Amino acid sequence: MVGTAGGGAAEAVRQWVEAGGGRLVLDGGLATELEANGADLNDPLWSARCLLTSPHLIRKVHMDYLEAGANIIITASYQATIQGFESKGFSKEQGENLLTKSVEIAWEAREMFLKEHSNQSTPTQQPILVAASIGSYGAYLADGSEYSGDYGEAGTIEFLKDFHRRRLQVLAEAGPDLIAFETIPNKLEAQAYVELLDECNIHIPAWFSFNSKDGANIVSGDSLIECATIADQCAKVGAVGINCTPPRFIHGLIHSIRKVTDKPILIYPNSGERYDGDKKEWVESTGVSDGDFVSYLLLSCSANEMVLHLSVNGCVLLSKFLKVILLGEEAATMTKFC
Repeated sequence: MVGTAGGGAAEAVRQWVEAGGGRLVLDGGLATELEANGADLNDPLWSARCLLTSPHLIRKVHMDYLEAGANIIITASYQATIQGFESKGFSKEQGENLLTKSVEIAWEAREMFLKEHSNQSTPTQQPILVAASIGSYGAYLADGSEYSGDYGEAGTIEFLKDFHRRRLQVLAEAGPDLIAFETIPNKLEAQAYVELLDECNIHIPAWFSFNSKDGANIVSGDSLIECATIADQCAKVGAVGINCTPPRFIHGLIHSIRKVTDKPILIYPNSGERYDGDKKEWVESTGVSDGDFVSYLLLSCSANEMVLHLSVNGCVLLSKFLKVILLGEEAATMTKFC
């Protein structure tokens, strides 16, 4: 684990990126692969349900992504909250233990992977990192508001800080390498995270990733540039980026972010689906083929033509969710298509 006390979170992330040869590759969609391995995620806890029912599947999916070449695995805590576990009848202490468990499972997967590869003639030299995921308040609500940013009366900084505070502390205490604030839907929650990082004295590098549905603003309608500026001004945030967003928007969004920050940029778009809040399901987009999907990502990474294609056993589709960290204009993509 690298702290931020010395040169700041951005410098810590840059050191990792440089150690990775100018790029780091994130894992793919966790829930997608848990379901592919037989997990039932029909629950408000979503992928966090497996912390209770099948932690071995979480470990397996982490291992699969490491074998595919991922440098960073993200914990099964996106939708795991103390409040959510309490609603299921667990005590606060039990909920905190489950949050800790999400990090421990990822650590175990990393140790297993490194042990298996330590005896090879060319053991892995690139960084293998664990990022503790923190989803938005809307993710906890499981009502689609993580894709609109509309929290109604709950939309105050103090409320959001109170909601996230203990969860952030527990995950940080579990010892991940990074803290991933994912799918941030509005500027208010981004500001709440910044204040919490300071108030809780967090010294683990964080990243902020926002989601957009129009290629200019985040889903609440707040300006992406304003949100990226909030992240840029926080020394504890080491990277800024975009996730859960149609690939056709990524190229322009990267340029918007780069206008206000020189921190490493991360991208992990979806494959173009739209979330239907009424049906509580993803609706496939039309007219976006797998080839189009890849071409959009290559456009985002075209500046120096540095593209990393990863596969397992030559041909595999682990997930359509791609996750990448960029350093400046250098980029790598994890394209899991045959």
